[in-house]
Amino acid sequence: MKSTPVFWRKRSWRAASLLPAAVFFRGLAALRCGLYRHGILHREQLPVPVIVVGNVAAGGSGKTPVVLWLIEELRRAGWHPGIVSRGYGGQAVASGVPHLVVANPGSSPSSDFYGDEPVMLAQQAGCPVAVGRDRPAVARTLLAAHPECDVIVSDDGLQHYRLARTVEIAVVDEAALGNCWPLPSGPLREPPARLAKADLILVHGGLSPRLRLQMGTVPIATMRLVGERFRSLVKPDKWCSVEAFAGKKVHALAGIGQPQRFFDQLAAMGLDVIPHPFPDHHRYCAADLDFAPGEIKLMTSKDAVKCVFFAPPDAWELPVRAVIDAGAIAPVLEKLDDGRKTA
Repeated sequence: MKSTPVFWRKRSWRAASLLPAAVFFRGLAALRCGLYRHGILHREQLPVPVIVVGNVAAGGSGKTPVVLWLIEELRRAGWHPGIVSRGYGGQAVASGVPHLVVANPGSSPSSDFYGDEPVMLAQQAGCPVAVGRDRPAVARTLLAAHPECDVIVSDDGLQHYRLARTVEIAVVDEAALGNCWPLPSGPLREPPARLAKADLILVHGGLSPRLRLQMGTVPIATMRLVGERFRSLVKPDKWCSVEAFAGKKVHALAGIGQPQRFFDQLAAMGLDVIPHPFPDHHRYCAADLDFAPGEIKLMTSKDAVKCVFFAPPDAWELPVRAVIDAGAIAPVLEKLDDGRKTA
């Protein structure tokens, strides 16, 4: 995925020049959604419930940490989840064939094949993960290999309507909504009013009254990403606190949807940060880290899975977790339990 265009941030003349294409895109998306809603296009129903975690905007909003939070909550409630993902940036999606993710840090750079987010999920979630363009086929492949899975979590895919879903969780970062115009004039895949059809909305950052009104009566919870310690890419069992970097020159690398959020997080921890933004899903090479020898280089976990095989000794990652309001999982579990009772 390329960097999000700068003109998506506000309603400029450049964004306005693409409005005819944006109107066509929105009309096409609305037509497609309506065809699925009225049963003209077929939704594929899996033998287990499906939870989709997604958003109405292109770009990062914190969906992957939410998936990790969701997996933990589902396990705590007695479920056995599996994860499906498209695998953006990986070679597997281009093949058109579903693949089970094998994330072995000691073998080869598997993020090149499966994509950065699926590899990170496989390493941190501790449950089966499968990738591919056709999500129903990917889910069936996962269930065939892991029949113990009794719920599927789809990482992204809110607009992948062919996969029937039991629960929809929308992750909203209002900064990612930009000028609130549809693609390609802005970042929206669907209008904000689409959020009112979700089962749970998780808000990352602030929420304006205008956007809140468009969410209707859907339960809303707040989330934030928290990271306290850094892990060495060269020696994964080596950890240190932020105090170890105090007073030192620190370089921050981020190839995520909202790189400034990572830079701001490090600054809020008291670090003097030199930012190095990269496009979302950037495929790193050794040359990207070949600068300022001996000076600290910090990155997200999503970036780290792609750099671990050529990282210098001064490279560290900041693992984060989503901290979400207590009780936010309740409407999700309630809907899953209702399905269990009627099955």
